[in-house]
Amino acid sequence: MGTRLKELRDAGVSIWLDDLSRARLRTGSLAELVAHSGVTGVTTNPTIFAAALARGEDYAAQLRELGDVLVDRAIKELCAADVREACDLLQDVARSSKGYDGWVSIEVAPTLAHDVEGTVAEAVELRDLVGRDNVLVKIPATDEGVLAVEEVIARGISVNVTLIFSVERYAQVMQAYVRGLERALRNGLSIRGIHSVASFFISRVDTEVDRRLSELGRSDLRGRTAIANALLAYGAFEEFVASPRFRELLGRGANVQRPLWASTGTKDPALPDTIYVSASWRVPAWSTRCRRRRFEPSLSEARSARASPTGMAKGERCWTRWRRLVWTFARSSTCWRSRELRSSSPHGAISRPPWSKRWRRSATGCEPNPGRPVGRMRSSGQSPATLL
Repeated sequence: MGTRLKELRDAGVSIWLDDLSRARLRTGSLAELVAHSGVTGVTTNPTIFAAALARGEDYAAQLRELGDVLVDRAIKELCAADVREACDLLQDVARSSKGYDGWVSIEVAPTLAHDVEGTVAEAVELRDLVGRDNVLVKIPATDEGVLAVEEVIARGISVNVTLIFSVERYAQVMQAYVRGLERALRNGLSIRGIHSVASFFISRVDTEVDRRLSELGRSDLRGRTAIANALLAYGAFEEFVASPRFRELLGRGANVQRPLWASTGTKDPALPDTIYVSASWRVPAWSTRCRRRRFEPSLSEARSARASPTGMAKGERCWTRWRRLVWTFARSSTCWRSRELRSSSPHGAISRPPWSKRWRRSATGCEPNPGRPVGRMRSSGQSPATLL
């Protein structure tokens, strides 16, 4: 393992590969990345799996064994088999890190995004189908998905909450995690084995914001908003884990719901291919996921650096500047209405972010700790408890 990668690991940053296929498992590619390149987790989703399924004959034998089954069932069985094998490959990582790393994600069907009961039922089914302790069930952070997350956590199932774009929604996800843990305790379950990550999406924010900036004639600000948004999310995360309500749960064995940088692929060809992956190394206590083609180049640029109050302030200033530009344009334009802007902005309602020095009561419903500087959280990378 390279020196820079070791520095990142020591700072608490984990590298999760956003790519899983049977070919990667059969050729030993994933095993090599785990053994020699520091990969400590894997995520997959229906799009990734569909691409893997279309590329070759790796799944033909299992399809013949399944026989005459419905397409949805066949896809679920094929994907679960890959995830199960990847879980086995990462079992040693999970044990040695005491659950901090070694996770493999499998996603509920996209058609269930607005179905609470259906999502909960499928989460239970996928957990049982994979049958491994180091599997995370991915649930999208829709309104219904957030409710499902609480229910699934309350049943003792570990969750990857995905497709989070705004700090406001991220706060709701953290609330759902805490409520689920509290319910699990009331139900007599141990919460020591319940884990969760929150997948906060990066590049897609810039895709939407940069389009609007171009219309405003401010292309000079392209490629900045998404990272600023992530810094604000990290501030909300630090406030949350420092809150009395969550610290009480920590005392009873709870694990930190780690933030995960997702959507790190650059969509704008004018931006460096590794801009979001490289930026993600600079925030401790996060996992970051990327595709193999961005993995090695980004490591050469990686630097271990802690997030600081200065960095958080820069993130807030960037958002403030963007909000002012949007509202200026809205006042002089008939094509956008204020309500449309509020509902479609990546930050949710265009207002002061939950993280702020003037934040009197946290959006997470927990009182922040005013005496604890943002960006000063300790992180050894050994176990979730050391993050605090």
